[in-house]
Amino acid sequence: MTTDTAHRVNGATRADGTGAWAVLLPAGRFDAERLVHHDTLELTGLTDARPRPGDQVAVLADDPPRLVALGRVAAATGQRREDPDDPQSERAETPLVVTYTRRAFDEPVPADALTLDGPVTALDPDAFQELADRLGPPPQRRSWLVSLDLPIEADSPAEAVRLFWAYVQELGPRELPAFVSPSGDELAMQAFVLGTEANQDPEEDD
Repeated sequence: MTTDTAHRVNGATRADGTGAWAVLLPAGRFDAERLVHHDTLELTGLTDARPRPGDQVAVLADDPPRLVALGRVAAATGQRREDPDDPQSERAETPLVVTYTRRAFDEPVPADALTLDGPVTALDPDAFQELADRLGPPPQRRSWLVSLDLPIEADSPAEAVRLFWAYVQELGPRELPAFVSPSGDELAMQAFVLGTEANQDPEEDD
């Protein structure tokens, strides 16, 4: 694979021609990525150096700087027009698309040593690898039981289900407690709100 490296500012490439970058999540995006699973991260408004498809990406949250995910740049799908029915309309910006390869939103690692030039910063591949190694080996995947119980008043089962999904869409993970336990160990059930464990027993708050 040959890659034009002229666009890389203060960066370097690996032997295979791929580069390494740090991408800073926009304000407020960290919670959105932490609360709901996404396969990709799309960013717009990038006017300076841009990663190329296949480049490795360290996704960072700011204040304080911390590594929250790893990924690779996906191939661009081409510019889209603002109005697809109007061939004369201006072309919309093509976003930078990063496909996640590792997530650490629940347990981010410090990245204070990095100096960021803006939303996108070129990294030396060795610096990228050193940062990625801080995550350690990926945890073993296992089966979990996740449930959401809502008391709903309705005139029929079908109406109750419709109201259930309406509440889920309206309130979402920021307000509704989800209950999760390892498969086969329901006694270990925990409630989560806003992506973190939340006590649902009012007597324990006293």
